[in-house]
Amino acid sequence: MKNIFIFILIIGGLNACRIEESTQTGPLNIVVTTGIIKDGLYQILGDNVEITSMMGPGTDPHLYKPTPGDVDLLENADIIIANGLHLEGKMSEMLRKYGQEKLVLNVADGIDKGDLIKSADFEDSFDPHIWFDPTIWINGLEHVKNGIAAVDTANKSTYDANFNAYKKEVLMMDSWAKEELGKLHEAHRILITSHDAFSYFGRRYGVEVKGIQGISTLSEVGLRDIADMVDFVITKGIKSIFIETSTSSKTAQSILDGAEQKKYLLKIDGPLFSDALGEPDTKGGTYIGMFKENVEIIVNGLK
Repeated sequence: MKNIFIFILIIGGLNACRIEESTQTGPLNIVVTTGIIKDGLYQILGDNVEITSMMGPGTDPHLYKPTPGDVDLLENADIIIANGLHLEGKMSEMLRKYGQEKLVLNVADGIDKGDLIKSADFEDSFDPHIWFDPTIWINGLEHVKNGIAAVDTANKSTYDANFNAYKKEVLMMDSWAKEELGKLHEAHRILITSHDAFSYFGRRYGVEVKGIQGISTLSEVGLRDIADMVDFVITKGIKSIFIETSTSSKTAQSILDGAEQKKYLLKIDGPLFSDALGEPDTKGGTYIGMFKENVEIIVNGLK
């Protein structure tokens, strides 16, 4: 009798799930943390879902604090998508709690740990700026696509086809970036940026990367750090350092001022897109567009 009772409970639970699925009307409501994720998913999912990004152009996700409006978005979301790897530092605990009541997917969970770069700032953590290696970023998006398709089974074949087409575009961009950066003399392939967001980029394209700040923009920069960077710039004969759209230019200006004091000619280039896309309907407003614009700015600045 006890076994029969358990069986009835199980069947009842399954039927409840089916009822819940069958009462889903209209497209899935998906909330993502960053515009970079939103653009990738839009290319794959298209108009079959509604995608809303919490963070807009030029937003620093390391410092972002959720607003009351964000809480409403998350409460009403069918699925929540985040980058993971503590990129959404101040939101991580909130996202973990939502994961107990609805589907929360991290792009980073689709990437092999062997492909991740260890964080220099935080022990036992990884660099979250995974979109700067397109060959692993696309794997993360595939993981998210599969998670959504498991819920929205009616559109799975469309999502698979869209993903395969988008993957080809991303890998073509990757090949183009390799070719463009390969035109730089090896001695000139040194990229100094406002914060350490470009390690995956450097590894992928054979560029030495140094951030004035650490992986997180919460990292402090001291006078000794500025002096050491000035010495490095002069020793290596670097012509340009780069600011970013989502961080302050103050630290880069400190490097420039220090170089001028030593009678060394240095310029600030950029801004580069690092943690956020540009404005909608601009070249930097899409993942592929912002990536290409970054490559062009870097190549021109380091010639």
